[in-house]
Amino acid sequence: MKTALPPIPVERASGSRLFLSDGRVLVDGIASWWTACHGYNHVHIANALRRQIEIMPHVMFGGLVHEPALNLARRLAQLLPGDLDRVFFSDSGSVAVEVAMKMAIQYWLNRGERRRTRIVAFHGAYHGDTFGTMAVCDPVEGMHALFRGVLPEQIVTALPQSEETVLAFENLMAREAGSIAAILVEPLVQGAGGMLFHDASVLATLREIATRYGCLLIFDEIFTGFGRSGAMFACIGAGVTPDIVTLSKALTGGTLALAATIASSSVFEGFWSDEADHALMHGPTFMANPLACAAANASLDLFETEPRLAQVAAIESGLKEGLAPSRGRPGIADVRVLGAIGVVELEKIRDLEALRARFVGKNVWIRPFGKIVYLTPALSIDKEDLRLLTTAVCEVAAEEGQRLS
Repeated sequence: MKTALPPIPVERASGSRLFLSDGRVLVDGIASWWTACHGYNHVHIANALRRQIEIMPHVMFGGLVHEPALNLARRLAQLLPGDLDRVFFSDSGSVAVEVAMKMAIQYWLNRGERRRTRIVAFHGAYHGDTFGTMAVCDPVEGMHALFRGVLPEQIVTALPQSEETVLAFENLMAREAGSIAAILVEPLVQGAGGMLFHDASVLATLREIATRYGCLLIFDEIFTGFGRSGAMFACIGAGVTPDIVTLSKALTGGTLALAATIASSSVFEGFWSDEADHALMHGPTFMANPLACAAANASLDLFETEPRLAQVAAIESGLKEGLAPSRGRPGIADVRVLGAIGVVELEKIRDLEALRARFVGKNVWIRPFGKIVYLTPALSIDKEDLRLLTTAVCEVAAEEGQRLS
């Protein structure tokens, strides 16, 4: 905290641009941690918020209900595959994952299987910063190593991507299946853990093994949801349906905090009982906040009326072309692109703060971390702004790589 550069004052934001108090303008390459999928201050979302705030900004969701939440739940269920049609709202991604984990464990408790209390997660994972989610993040490379020994003990292992790791995962499941409630994974891309990609066959393997050993499969789509990986949801693109999925980030188009944990009908049935203690007892104060639900509904309108997924395909092409000059350069370990995600991985970044300042000097807002420089722009970004971002990444990465060689 002492060595970080002071935060940069922003006066307003529009489209893919941040307007600073000193008159400078930065092209935002990460869309406020990929939340502003339609760009900043889209008029349709802004108008929906104005209408809703005049009617009802908030009302508790305990014993009461309202149309913005009902409409949003219906629409999400229609968009998701299979029978993922039971929606539980909360107010942040970390809480959505906490709810998914709690839901998975209680599902088995309600069935009288009291040993199934552990979650399997994977190296490279990031699922949040609360105590429950810290326990399923990468224990070595992640940001939570300080809390080792304090956190609940979960199982974190290698993704089954090779013959060796598939066999190891099979052995783990055969040995521990009776204690495992669910397998938790970020589908196709492990985001904040390093923008690590894996293909759909990994998810198919997880689905088959989860089904065979009778445990639940949870997809954390907080990063990949809403077009970021190329399809509306990564589970659709991969052709693999989980038992529970978590959503947040771009759910409201980057305007308000809202999250959802969406379960299959069969999981829901595990809670539908005359027994009071079978209910899922979790009640965030601002769950299903009407204002946030109105923003999310407006965001879904834009996915229906504006060509977002076609724009993602165009961004993918632009990222591949624009980042190609970095491939094979000194100090560059890898260049990878999927959907509206572009990554240049360096062998090392010596000074993150200095690198971030160099990007600001090129009039772009990019926040490298670990060894990677990444782009997750608004899905509505224009070609010129995207080119400005990729050019800046290639130039700065080349300079950094040259210093390392």
